[in-house]
Parts: sequence; C-alpha cells; structure tokens
Amino acid sequence: MNAFESTVDSFGPGAPPSARTVLVGTDGSDTAMRAVSAAFGLARRQGARLVVTFVAHHSALTALSPAVASVFEHEAAARLHAELSAQVRSFAEELDVPVTFVKTFGDPYTVLRDSADRCRADVVVVGASQQAGHRFAGSVATRLIRSGHWPVLVVP
Repeated sequence: MNAFESTVDSFGPGAPPSARTVLVGTDGSDTAMRAVSAAFGLARRQGARLVVTFVAHHSALTALSPAVASVFEHEAAARLHAELSAQVRSFAEELDVPVTFVKTFGDPYTVLRDSADRCRADVVVVGASQQAGHRFAGSVATRLIRSGHWPVLVVP
C-alpha cells in the first residue's frame, strides 16, 4: 500500500441513517488531539456519528530534496496513522460511538472543507493553531469559520 494513498476505516457500532454527523480534523498535534476528544464527547452526547479526518501534508523538506523527504514523510505518516487509528478504534469501542476514520493528504483547509461538505457535517471540530504566523495568514480554523458552511468548534 502506498503511504500517500487515502484510506477509510470504520470503528464502533453502526450509525443509524438519520444520525447527525460531527467531523473532526487531526494532524496528531496536541490541540488536534484535544479536538478529537471533544468531538468524541459531542458525538456521544448527541448520538451522532463521528468522522475523524487525519490530514497529512508534505513538509518543506519536499522542495529541498524530494527523494529524502519522501522516505521520511512515508515513515512518519505511516507511524502516525497507525497510532491514531489505534487510539480512534479504542475510543470508538469504549464510548460506543460510530466512527469513520479517514486518512488523506493535502492542504488541511481544503481537505476538511471538502470532507465536511461530502459527509454533510452538522458541525466541524478543529484544534486551535499554535503557530504564530497564523495570526497573520489565517489558521485552518479561521478559514473554516469564514467559509460559513457549518458551525465550527475550535478547541484550545
């Protein structure tokens, strides 16, 4: 399997067809994992299904040395995906929440926006950015809020 190939896994019980949908984006960072925890709680309380979207993106190393960066990114993405998948599966079974776990690559804002539209999310949950530059350029959360398609919950 190609490390840069998108995958979809399902965990927990089946969701009723009329269930609401909570989408959460994660990259494995601390704030993103807090967002995942908040989204699990929200989905459990509302009897909703949860779509966890792991968005990996190519690093700045790719521009410097594509071959070397590809090896490092492949290993790092595979390792992080395995860890996140195990955590999400465990939470889904423990909390009895129907979960779809999606691994994809690309620009986080674009992927989350398109995923939320595709799965008809009732709410999107993301972690607050910890990068100083996002105060000027805009974070993923800010861009999602500005798009105005769905309520966005930003977890600090």
